[in-house]
Amino acid sequence: MSSESYHEPIELLSEGTKNRHRALVSLREELEAVDWYQQRAEACSDAELRAILTHNKNEEIEHAMMTLEWLRRNDAVIDSNIQTYLNSSGPITSVEAKTVGGGGGGGDAPGSTSLGIGSLKGKR
Repeated sequence: MSSESYHEPIELLSEGTKNRHRALVSLREELEAVDWYQQRAEACSDAELRAILTHNKNEEIEHAMMTLEWLRRNDAVIDSNIQTYLNSSGPITSVEAKTVGGGGGGGDAPGSTSLGIGSLKGKR
């Protein structure tokens, strides 16, 4: 089923890209299962069943984190972003500005069209 969501012909994709796709699809499915179990547990009127559903939700979180760790180990951009944002403090939207030395020019400001690479005018 996961091959149905490829956007390019599979024969043009490297094994690394196909494996990353498998991991991303699996991560999405695990996170979706977390959401489903949470909703079911919260709506459940039976305490024992609620405990089982909560246990199952927590197992899905474990699976998601294992997959996320694989992605971190195999994708430098994901690794860099995890290093930047995970376990940070303060407003999440301010973390990048602190990391890159005060921001100013990042493309995440409302209405900004900057890519955060600075001006190329006058540089040759």
